[in-house]
Amino acid sequence: MRNPLKIFQYIFGGIGAVTLIIALILFANTRSFLSEAQRAPGVILELVASESDDSTVYHPVVGYQTPDGENRFFQSSVGSNPPAYEEGEKVEVLYSPSKPDDARINSFFSLWGGALIVGGLGSIFFAVGAGLWLIVLRGTRREARLRKLGHVVEAAYLRVEKNTSLELNGANPWRIVCQWQDPKTTKLHMFFSQNLWFNPESRIDRQSIPVFIDPLNPQSYFVDTSFLPELAD
Repeated sequence: MRNPLKIFQYIFGGIGAVTLIIALILFANTRSFLSEAQRAPGVILELVASESDDSTVYHPVVGYQTPDGENRFFQSSVGSNPPAYEEGEKVEVLYSPSKPDDARINSFFSLWGGALIVGGLGSIFFAVGAGLWLIVLRGTRREARLRKLGHVVEAAYLRVEKNTSLELNGANPWRIVCQWQDPKTTKLHMFFSQNLWFNPESRIDRQSIPVFIDPLNPQSYFVDTSFLPELAD
């Protein structure tokens, strides 16, 4: 089983990036629409109800008249519950002179709501992906620092256990538990390896495991599991 943190990092980051791109496209389309849009008085003709997931959303149908006297109507793509408008309510319509059917109610949410919602969701997904990436990066940098500057001790191998404090995709990772007694202070230190997404017990053929510790802070350490096989992608 591959490291779920890395998998979710790519999934959330990818979804977030794609969603943010869609939001930028929606934003650009609205700006382009506004650059040529003309105004016209309109009226709410009716409210069309659409149901999904046990909820009802009401979309206003708007009628308006172009300067040449042509009557047109459109159904807003933006709906709400409770309805944002009432039948017979007067509104201002923005429409494209080259495409009179491309019309929208002149309100902030009707114009920018789609981009804001999609952009908000994209930001959340991207932030989660970035957060997972930072966790992985922080662990990698910490390992590199301790390998370079840390003091190596041989800790006695105790057992392999599941890390029940972490669960991803319905599974708990495994970790190696070992201990070392500081000869200077005689204090006993317990060390836990990084999370492993396979049971390494059958692969451990030694009584002690190298642990890199910060000489100034033994609580900062890294259990060397490089003797274990790497998971295939």
